[in-house]
Formats: sequence, structure tokens, C-alpha cells
Amino acid sequence: MHDWTPDLSTSDKPCYLALADCIAAGVQSGRLVAGDRMPSQRRLAQRLCVDFTTVARGYVEAQKRGLIESRTGQGTFVLATPKARPVPVLSGRPRTEIIDLSMNLPPEPNEPELVGRMQAGLETVGRDLVSLLRYQGFGGGPADKEAASLWLGRRAVLPTQERIFITPGTHAALAGILGILAKPGQVLLSEHITYPGVRSIAAQLSLSLIGLPMDEEGIDPDAFSASCATMSPKALYLNPTLQNPTTLTMSEPRREAITAIARRWRVPIIEDDAYGFIPHHAPAPLATVAPDITWYIAGLAKCMGAGLRVAYVVAPDVRAGWDFAAAVRSATVMASPLTVALATRWIEDGTADHLLRFIRTEAMARQVIAQEILLPGSFKADPISFNIWLPLPEGWTRSAFLGHMRTTGIGMVASDAFTVTGPPPEAVRICLGGPASRTTVHNALEFVAHALQELPVVATSFL
Repeated sequence: MHDWTPDLSTSDKPCYLALADCIAAGVQSGRLVAGDRMPSQRRLAQRLCVDFTTVARGYVEAQKRGLIESRTGQGTFVLATPKARPVPVLSGRPRTEIIDLSMNLPPEPNEPELVGRMQAGLETVGRDLVSLLRYQGFGGGPADKEAASLWLGRRAVLPTQERIFITPGTHAALAGILGILAKPGQVLLSEHITYPGVRSIAAQLSLSLIGLPMDEEGIDPDAFSASCATMSPKALYLNPTLQNPTTLTMSEPRREAITAIARRWRVPIIEDDAYGFIPHHAPAPLATVAPDITWYIAGLAKCMGAGLRVAYVVAPDVRAGWDFAAAVRSATVMASPLTVALATRWIEDGTADHLLRFIRTEAMARQVIAQEILLPGSFKADPISFNIWLPLPEGWTRSAFLGHMRTTGIGMVASDAFTVTGPPPEAVRICLGGPASRTTVHNALEFVAHALQELPVVATSFL
């Protein structure tokens, strides 16, 4: 099939749709037979004298129609029987399908055995559904806190139950902690490229968020110390393991240096360890080095599922926990008893272990795809992270690059969303998890790789 060359000249449709039509016609006529390997996208683009992106879009359209399938590392093949796939409709008109690579979600489980275990846990929890629809005490009951203790023990965080609180997600935890630590106008420190959620919460609370410079080991200790001396910060927010969005993991020596400075200046640390459970051997949390000054947050969004909206919070001491409970209770009342019970069940019966193993394996597989497609050294990533951080080559601006990606139906996030201090770098975050399949990730990264090889003026196709 390497010699198959369609004739696009007889169609008045856009070239990529004409290509998909030719594939459909080839299947119908028998010219393309189940199992045939299609020409590579680059080879076909050269043969047709069209842009690579055009052929890639044509192949994606043919995949939507169930005509072909892409197999990572093998190529693209004709399917035995075309599989009809519904086209989303909005207000009676077809809508362009968006490949959303903007949300940093874990890969969704698709193994039947694992999904079956997850469903069985939900059915077990549902047997006590009526009681789970009642108001519950804030922070979780003894059984839920025991499960939280088991989970936190994976990271060697071993607090008493009096210091553990279960909240409706990390955002609620951050809002509660910052609400009791700082007043409007006071300073909160963070990485200068940081998680957008903390930027939003700081703005809502009218806090002055100041970003600290970073190197390959984490935030700069000297800059942190100088800021403590001149700004009297009320807290330091850190996402030290697989940091969102740069995927940086703070080294152990840097963690010790930062906690020593924080203790010297009596600055509380807020440690967002959302990704800390993903690596097999991540550095010890700051909360194990300086538990007396660290607020530790272990959200389950990245290691089980964002829809749970559950986070385990460890206060630095019992008295601080009282203030935290009062603040969060007034805003959220409680975490959903149903989702908390489900998280507890999965931890107790081992489903959480299986889910975490799946996420690790799938995340690594997708990083391998990125390594195979994108030029070495052109992006930043960890072998087990959910995303890549892509500095753009000279000539590309982040707005132009995102605009070009949108024309091909690919969504990602510009650096503006993450930048605290100074002008945003010309960079984007590309997420590899969520509902996207490996094939979807592969095709999207092919688009990205091709765009990076072109001049923006050539790639841009606005009319």
C-alpha cells in the first residue's frame, strides 16, 4: 500500500476531507483491503505536494469514520469493517472535534478488570447510600481518616488523626489554609511559574502573590531568603514533585535548604503534593522534613480521578487544624460523603493500588510517544509526568502557536496561565492524559512536531 496515491483534484472539498473521501472510496471499491498498511503521512504529503498537516488531518478524519486506525510504532492500517462513529452536533450543525490537551488529568483507565474493580467498589458503597446522603461531620470519620493515614503513609507522612482533614478537593484546602494564614494585601510566595489554581485563589483573597526564580533543583534559596527578609511573607506555596507545569522535581538537598530558611524566618510552607504519589521513588515530602511548619495537601485528582473532589490535608499542629476546620466548614460544609466513602473503599480493597499502577504505566507510555516524535531537548518532561512543557523555537509566539493548533482542533495552554512574576515565556503546556487515547496523543504530537519545523508565517492558515 505504500504506492497508493489518491486523486484529490476531482473534489471541491478541502484537501483533508477529499483525502478521507478517497480512503472511503478505496475501501468501498476494494482497492484498500482490511489490514493494508497506508502510506506514511510524510510520504503521502510529498507525493501529493500538500502540507503534512493536511494529510494528518485527512487521516484523523478517516479514523473518525472508522476506516483506518493508527498503531503506535507500526503505522496506519485499513480496518476490517468501517466502524460508524457519531459526529457531535450543536444546534443542528456539525461541530469540529477538539483534541483537548489542556487539562492535566491522569490517563483514564480502560482495562476491563480495573474498571470492573472500580465499579464493584461503587456498588459496595451504594449499599449504604441513604446514610451517605446525610450531613456528616467536617473532616471525615474515623474509618475515612484511617484510610487517609494508609494512603499518606506511602509518602512517609504519618500524622495523628487529629491533624488529618478530608476536604472537597485541593482548591477548597488551599482557600482555607490561605484564609487563616494571610490577610488581604499580605504576601504569598510561590514558584515564578506555578499552578494556576493558587494564582486564582490568591487573587480572590486579595493576596500579593510573588514568584521566586527557579533552577533545575527548584526555587532559588537565596531569593527565598531575601524575600523573607524584605517582604515578610505569610506563606510559601510549593508544588515540589512533578511540578505543574514544568514537571520539575525539587531535589532533596534543595528541600532541606528551603525548609531551613522557612523555619529561620517562621514562614509556613504549603506543600501541594498532587503528583507526589505518581513516581515510584519520589523525594520525601517537605512535610517529613519540617512537619511543624508545613501544611501538606494530598489531593486524589491526579492519582485516582479529578471527579472525586477529595483531598487529604495534614495541619502542622492540632490548634492550626481547629482554625482550618472552622474556615473550610463555613465555606464548603463538608466533602461529599459518597465520594469520600468511595475513595476509602478503593484504598481498603486495593483498587487504588491497581489504579495508581495503571496511571503510572500509561503515563510512561505516553512520554515514550513524546520522546519518539518531538526533537530531543526541545521540551521538558519527566518520564512519568502527565504533561510536557514546550518552550517554543525562535519565531513562534505562544499566541500564534495556539492559534495554529486551534485550526487543527488541538487545545493546549499558554504560559500566561502559570506565570506569576515577569513576562510569560514563549512556552505552552501540552497534556497527555485524560480521555485522550495513545493514538490521539500520537496524532496530536505529530501536528505539533510538524508545526515546530515550519516558519509561523507558513504554518498559519487564518483567512
